[in-house]
Amino acid sequence: MRTLVDAAVEYNDEGYLIHSCNYIGAYVRGRTKDEALGKFKDEISRYAMWSTGEYLPVSCAMEINIIQEKKSSLDVADADSDIIFESELMPINSDEYEAMKALVLKSAEDFELLYKSIPDKGATSLKERKTFYGQVPLTAEEMYVHTNRVTAYYFGEIGISTDFKSGISNNRTEAFRLAERIPDYLKNTVHIGAFDELWTLRKVMRRFIWHDRIHAKAMYRMAVRIWGSYKICNPYFF
Repeated sequence: MRTLVDAAVEYNDEGYLIHSCNYIGAYVRGRTKDEALGKFKDEISRYAMWSTGEYLPVSCAMEINIIQEKKSSLDVADADSDIIFESELMPINSDEYEAMKALVLKSAEDFELLYKSIPDKGATSLKERKTFYGQVPLTAEEMYVHTNRVTAYYFGEIGISTDFKSGISNNRTEAFRLAERIPDYLKNTVHIGAFDELWTLRKVMRRFIWHDRIHAKAMYRMAVRIWGSYKICNPYFF
């Protein structure tokens, strides 16, 4: 059995952030390209279990096809990103849209499952740290609030203004409803967002899953250090 991963690379002298183009939202990071690529098998295995329930056996061969590379001035080693995939410039058909939307909403629901399983939402085992967007969220509550606020930011980059709702799933569902009211939204119009970054609806959906995985992984690992894995829900199969 062979698994093909199409990959888009962002890199600079500080490190590599490599995205999967066909496992939407899956990613790896590393100080070198080889270090990052070496993490892909584990990432795709976990992603496949999360997204489809399919197990990729250890014996499965993985072929990584790098189809796009971009040297970046951003802090890609710390998950800053502005790449847009060539495939994210293409129109979306209704079946693709519904499948991608379902994954984005599943990710929101699973983020909430993980969050709700944490006994003390204000506890943390992490040290304070600043990154390109400010202070890194340290507690489950801070991670949840930060992840929920991203809904308005991502949809705002494609010209959709959303009212903030307290639940991630509700927030995203409402944002998609607003997006679907726009005539020809499946044309996947390219928008120039903040800092001249290019955005499309396809990119927004991919970024949601990617961003969820970053903070869900941090939340899960932080919680396991405090309470142990037997108490913490793990819908992402980290």
